[in-house]
Amino acid sequence: MKLIIVRHADPDYEHDSLTPTGWEEAKLVSERISKLDVKDFYVSPLGRAQDTASFTLEKTGRTATTLEWLREFNPKILRPDVTNQKSIAWDWLPADWTQDENYFRRDLWYTTDIMREGKVKEEYDWVTKNFDALLATHGYARNGDYYDVQKANNDILVFFCHFGLECVLLSHLMNVSPMILWHHTAAAPTSVTTVYTEERRKGIASFRVASFGDISHLYVANREPSFSARFCEMYDNKDERHD
Repeated sequence: MKLIIVRHADPDYEHDSLTPTGWEEAKLVSERISKLDVKDFYVSPLGRAQDTASFTLEKTGRTATTLEWLREFNPKILRPDVTNQKSIAWDWLPADWTQDENYFRRDLWYTTDIMREGKVKEEYDWVTKNFDALLATHGYARNGDYYDVQKANNDILVFFCHFGLECVLLSHLMNVSPMILWHHTAAAPTSVTTVYTEERRKGIASFRVASFGDISHLYVANREPSFSARFCEMYDNKDERHD
């Protein structure tokens, strides 16, 4: 089985939709995804993901199942450097979170006072529990750190969602702390991540990432990726986001 995770196009967060650039990106990724023999489409309830999926669904004459748990992963915390307002749990400075080795541990990242106060693990468990339930309906049932193959298949499932949420799903499949993915990967708008099962012993499967954040569909059209989800490459780049 293959999982195709598509991040939404360049977002207009104020209106929970897409920017003019985003609409063009959504059209380009639809050219790519519509060529696949997709078993099922799943989409976040948020407008920017729904709008991104709309071109693919129209082009293929298909519908998608909207899943509440595919919305952006958005529990709030008090960052060490910003104590007067809450921030997204995965958006804080490397100089702060890397000081605590627990954040690198899959079994401890959620045990710090900051994460406990933000109830981040509760949200993480809600997402991954629903994710596993969905995979089970497609023949792969979670068993500890791997999956029991109850119905082997070559089906393709497509998910239109968000960067923070994508990292949660991948961290669960890879059995690693999500902090590693949140802070050390960047998925540009409409980037495509491909994950497939490997059943090297009959009945036992794991998931392997074949490509992360691929944006070849943009380069084919001579379009540069949008900067959303990134921070300044150099501090002196004043026109790029710093915080």
